[in-house]
Amino acid sequence: MPTTNLREVSKAVLFDNDDLQRLKNIVKEHRKIIIIGNGGSNSVSGHIAQDYTKFLHKQALSFSDSPRLTCYMNDIGVENTYVQFIKDFSEDDTLVILISSSGNSPNIIKAAEYCVHKGLRFITLSGFDRYNKLNGFAPSAALSVHVGSDSYGVVEIAHLAFLHSLV
Repeated sequence: MPTTNLREVSKAVLFDNDDLQRLKNIVKEHRKIIIIGNGGSNSVSGHIAQDYTKFLHKQALSFSDSPRLTCYMNDIGVENTYVQFIKDFSEDDTLVILISSSGNSPNIIKAAEYCVHKGLRFITLSGFDRYNKLNGFAPSAALSVHVGSDSYGVVEIAHLAFLHSLV
């Protein structure tokens, strides 16, 4: 397991002011926001969805409903769960925020492909290898942010800090 030091954390959470302003403008333009991630990124999604609803008055959703999640996993497969959630809960003007520390989670990649196919506006947040699959969607994404760390903790904290900068 990689070790994390304070210098790495502080470097990872220093974001470009242009990216912070773009995030603010993009979120401001949407009434409904779906935030998706796996594991620790799912916790980030839930936290941010609550805060965007409470403080920004957005209709923000994360996919943290265990019965629905396991139903989708059983019926259509893990790789399709987030696509189905987006299908079931998005509208034409919905913003989708996709979070993957590795940037290579198959279910997050499929969700990005679905957003491109349906013309839904989306943001990507990833870490680890700069050339990961999710970061490859940067030309199609409204905003794509990469955290240059191989530590899950650093990447997840950086994603949380970035998204939380609005509240």
